Amino acid sequence: MRTARVLVCLTAALALAGCGAQVDEDPKTDDAKKPSASGHYPVTIENCGVKTVYDKAPRRVVTNDVGIAEIMFALGLEDHMAGYVAPDYKTSRRDDIPWKDGYDKVKRLSTKQINKEMVLDAKADLVFAGWNYGFGEGDGFTPAALKKLGIGSYVLTESCRSGSGKERGVMPPLEALYTDLTTLGKIFDVEDRAAKLVAGFKKKVADAQAAIPADGKRPKVFLYDDGRDKPVTSGAFGGPHDIITKAGGDHVMSDLKDTWTTVGWETVVDRQPDVIVVNNYGDVTAEEKRKFLLSYPPLADVPAVKNKRIFVLDYVDLVESPRNPDAVAALAGYLKGVREGNR
Repeated sequence: MRTARVLVCLTAALALAGCGAQVDEDPKTDDAKKPSASGHYPVTIENCGVKTVYDKAPRRVVTNDVGIAEIMFALGLEDHMAGYVAPDYKTSRRDDIPWKDGYDKVKRLSTKQINKEMVLDAKADLVFAGWNYGFGEGDGFTPAALKKLGIGSYVLTESCRSGSGKERGVMPPLEALYTDLTTLGKIFDVEDRAAKLVAGFKKKVADAQAAIPADGKRPKVFLYDDGRDKPVTSGAFGGPHDIITKAGGDHVMSDLKDTWTTVGWETVVDRQPDVIVVNNYGDVTAEEKRKFLLSYPPLADVPAVKNKRIFVLDYVDLVESPRNPDAVAALAGYLKGVREGNR
């Protein structure tokens, strides 16, 4: 993974063995002095269309953003982390998640934008981030740039670029979560743990769907992230799409083949959502966003505004994270009340 290691691997047979290469052993070498072989490594994985071979599990991973850190925590990989970078995102449910101890075990490196100096200081051997979740050409923090420093990268699958410009998304959002859990399970030799998580998450989503009438009304739902002049929302490949549709809603922006993007208010008005889901994060509180939506004149005749059907989910619920299945269940309960006329 690191350039320096690759150079070492080219200079000595012992280092070759450490890098997962096949080396002819001297038959006269004492067995006790031979490097131990792993039955798991090397492993080859594919991430956003790029294949990578791991000869061992990374030991000093730096993650960017809260949802990505919690993917590592959910897999029990705190001992493989050098730290995480994440702002102080608002959340109302940190205390009741099973992996909350990860925040105590792993050092927060910064609440600011992740950068090369930060990961170099942490002696990172792998950075787990995503496009617009830390990676971006604008500031030169990209997998290619890290590779030149001898640092590997793993890209959040939700953020994989589709090949059409910089649009993101190559699979349904929940499938992206399951893919990352499964792939990371392979990289870190915790495949059983990953499989158990995925099975549990799929069951939680299936249980929420089981309560949705097959022929019942699907309330139209709009995700409001932020923005006054133009709203930031989520398209077909962002986490909110699956959260809304699996919860029994009709995602009104499902035709946008991107993850997070901007639309015009006239589009929101035209699609007449019955419910607006507010993303709770940033300097503007969820209550301030709610008040804005309810008082913004162009939205006055939108059913969600007329009936004050504003539902709040935390940022970490809505980006790819192990909280997505709980978000499905929470929104499904709210939409059930909308269908039954209780909200």
